[in-house]
Amino acid sequence: MRKMLTRLLASADATDMDVSEHDVERNTRPKRKRVVPVWRRPQTVVVAIVLVLSLIGSASVWAWKSGHVEAALNATKWKAIKVSSDLGFTVQDVLVSGRLETSRDDLLEALAITRGTPILAYDFSAAKERVEALPWVLQARIERLLPDTLALHIIERRPMALWQSNGEFALIDDTGEVITRKALGRFANLIHVVGEDAPDNVGGLLELLETQPELKALVKAAVRVGGRRWDLSLNGDINVRLPAEDAPKALARLAEFEEASGVLARDIRVLDLRLPDRVIVRRSPNALRRPERKPGQET
Repeated sequence: MRKMLTRLLASADATDMDVSEHDVERNTRPKRKRVVPVWRRPQTVVVAIVLVLSLIGSASVWAWKSGHVEAALNATKWKAIKVSSDLGFTVQDVLVSGRLETSRDDLLEALAITRGTPILAYDFSAAKERVEALPWVLQARIERLLPDTLALHIIERRPMALWQSNGEFALIDDTGEVITRKALGRFANLIHVVGEDAPDNVGGLLELLETQPELKALVKAAVRVGGRRWDLSLNGDINVRLPAEDAPKALARLAEFEEASGVLARDIRVLDLRLPDRVIVRRSPNALRRPERKPGQET
């Protein structure tokens, strides 16, 4: 009995030992990675989505180019416009603001609209281009005031000078743009500019004269010389020759000289300011003639 019990215990110990070693070996063995099917990998999903979107885009482009989508959209658009017209969304009035020189008839012709036109079908971009092509119009803005009114806001050009070229005059704005060549009599008080490139430089000339308002009031005309500088014609037929460089300083020197000596009230023909350190004065030939003295006249 004792021998049998000893064998059983020994057998049990051996069995326990075998199980423990087996468990240790199983727990320490590296685990196999789980294999994910190719079609379920994230990279594959992304590629598939991109391919689908590309196919949809290609199909949309084909449909658009083939005219199917465009035709459907146009049909829907005009059906909506027809419904809106039946509901009263048609042009009945046109309100205009900012108009001074532009004629009413010219504006209506440029707008190219008649009463009863569907207001939602009106081409604002084309109308804006036509209005801004009118001589006096600088900028235009058109708005819908639903259900039945168009509002046109315009900014007109400001006439700043009369440009003389080849014996003809044209009214120009401060950018040199020609406004009109007709009915110029009422603008005769504006400064006259002469020279091929005078319109391109009239803005700078006007800014220059604004620096000396008292002298500006005396300027009748300005002649562009050599594409580089200006000669000013003042009241009394006085010619002021400005330099190509530092014209504002030269004009300031003339203002100081006039204040100190009253030179512009004298019988002067030319004031040359082209030298930076002096003013060259040329008197009128009439001023050089001395009046004959009568006998007994005091001198």
